[in-house]
Amino acid sequence: MGIKWDELLITGDPLILGSQIAILLTMIGIVGGITYLKKWRWLWTEWLTTVDHKRIGIMYIIAAVLMFFRGGIDGLMMKAQTARPEMEFLNAQHYNEVFTTHGVIMILFMAMPLLIGIMNVIIPLQIGARDVAFPQLNALSFWLFFSGAMLFNISFVIGGSPDAGWTSYFPLAGKEFSPSIANNYYAIALQIAGIGTLISGINFVVTILKMRTKGMTLMKMPMFTWTSFIASVIIVAAFPILTVALALMTTDRLYGTHFFTVSGGGMDMLWANLFWLWGHPEVYILILPAFGIYSEIFATFSRKSLFGYKSMILSIVAIAILSMVVWVHHFYTMGSGPAVNSIFSITTMAIAVPTGIKIFNWLFTMRKGRIKMTTPMLWALAFIPCFIIGGVTGVMLGMGAADFQYHNTLFLVAHFHYTIIPGVVFAVFAALYYWWPKMFGFMLNEKIGKWHFWLFVIGFNVTFMPMFFLGLDGAVRRSYTYSVESGFAPLFLLSAIGSAILALGFAAFCYNIYWSARYADRKISSDPWDARTLEWSTASPVQFYNFAKQPEVTTLDPFWHMKKKNEGLTLKDSEIEEIHMPSNSGLPIFMGAVFSVAGFFLVFEWHIAAVIAAIGIIAGLIIRSFDYDEGYHVKKDEIKKIESTWRNVEGEVHNDVS
Repeated sequence: MGIKWDELLITGDPLILGSQIAILLTMIGIVGGITYLKKWRWLWTEWLTTVDHKRIGIMYIIAAVLMFFRGGIDGLMMKAQTARPEMEFLNAQHYNEVFTTHGVIMILFMAMPLLIGIMNVIIPLQIGARDVAFPQLNALSFWLFFSGAMLFNISFVIGGSPDAGWTSYFPLAGKEFSPSIANNYYAIALQIAGIGTLISGINFVVTILKMRTKGMTLMKMPMFTWTSFIASVIIVAAFPILTVALALMTTDRLYGTHFFTVSGGGMDMLWANLFWLWGHPEVYILILPAFGIYSEIFATFSRKSLFGYKSMILSIVAIAILSMVVWVHHFYTMGSGPAVNSIFSITTMAIAVPTGIKIFNWLFTMRKGRIKMTTPMLWALAFIPCFIIGGVTGVMLGMGAADFQYHNTLFLVAHFHYTIIPGVVFAVFAALYYWWPKMFGFMLNEKIGKWHFWLFVIGFNVTFMPMFFLGLDGAVRRSYTYSVESGFAPLFLLSAIGSAILALGFAAFCYNIYWSARYADRKISSDPWDARTLEWSTASPVQFYNFAKQPEVTTLDPFWHMKKKNEGLTLKDSEIEEIHMPSNSGLPIFMGAVFSVAGFFLVFEWHIAAVIAAIGIIAGLIIRSFDYDEGYHVKKDEIKKIESTWRNVEGEVHNDVS
């Protein structure tokens, strides 16, 4: 494309200049701090090369929280731009870039990795396994996600951000209307991260099917494991569609093919169909693990078994099936015709039925329960009314005839946020407060947690509720400005104020992490919530081998029954055996780095350099093929020493009998 080296950096915009300076100073600070503390070796051996599912999960969570901050800044900039009529904070092009990156980052680089991170930490523990089925592949999944996220995020300072929306519809996303390299970032970065997600889905499916502890049949699995399993099945079914679509987009933009370019005989609607064939199941890939999180929290803090366990499983299977047959409701206004619109209206509204079943099951779980109002429980309770608003407005949008009124307005944007934020973000916050002691050995502060809860929930509703009314009044989405005469100004200003409150809530969460890391009590029980599932039957934080003796399951909520019957809590010396564990590996991070470099060269259409970099990918696969490292064994004496440090202490239900 004839791009010159001195044209790589974006210049001339004070906001981007400030970001460039901030990125540079942050990098210098991180490198300087690690060097000063002499932590490079520790960082490499303990984290960057780890294959421990718990540490990989924590790295997912840390990366996703950083992406939450980045995507949140984009959201605040959009709200600042629309706070007043004819505002000039962002120009039209910059606004297009901001709302594009906001959508992509929040869905694919914040919500997905947060949930996958929690799944990584918790699922092997809930099923009584020592790790996932493919530990090194698990590490590769993370580094591919991280590589894709970093490649996408450098776009706004090097080369230019994608600007065709998070859906990247053609013909706008094609070379004819977007000739710069900006949308190449979208095609390449999402491809790399998507491959990582697909690998994760396969890994979780195999782990759950093949690595459950003795006695844990499918119908004795915790609900979070069930929902994660179904979500992983959807990943395996849907993500190859995204892989193919992005590959076709890449060849259109880089090599002049015409799959989607109308002027060359392609079909722009082919992209739309492929995108939403993946995109709508993606919504349920996010929602289903969140439903599992809420199920665990409602049961734990109601002191009851989950009501309607079998009907919950049937409902999530029904949701998974229906999720694949609703995508055309995104095209009601695109000429599909009344017959097609009617069919997909029925499938869209049908998906509300199994979702409603789950709501009633949670309500009945709480009925006559001894409810404890902890911070995780507050998030779970707030989810129900907020998500119902999202669900009801979704049924409104699901009616083909009515959708002609709502489709391209802020009503749709409000609906989407009323499903994703309560359905995913509330769940992630609930999960972090709930499982934080299991990950780190201390609890997040409950008082600060409640400040976080109230600020975030109030800010969320003040931000997005006005958008329903703006949409009904005719305010269109994706518009960077509006006139005084429209009368939209008061509600836009109210929404902007809500976004500031929302940001304060997130700031309270970040402060809670800082405060708790410094001051929280480390002398806590391995089971601070009096919980019900197996992850609470081992140490906090969990030792690297998870279980000294893998538990045997005879019923649902096994740990709850172990405590009530005082069975299975004792570890005898004769029961301790050597444990086989996988070795750390630097190959996954090497593969992630090579994918990043090759992807960067492809973005700039430097094909020869990309091919040379891709040789590193082939080399990594060959090295892995000849890797005969069979791991190592943890000796009995080491296990006994580790177990004795947390058993038989005050407040602990476990015993260590030598």
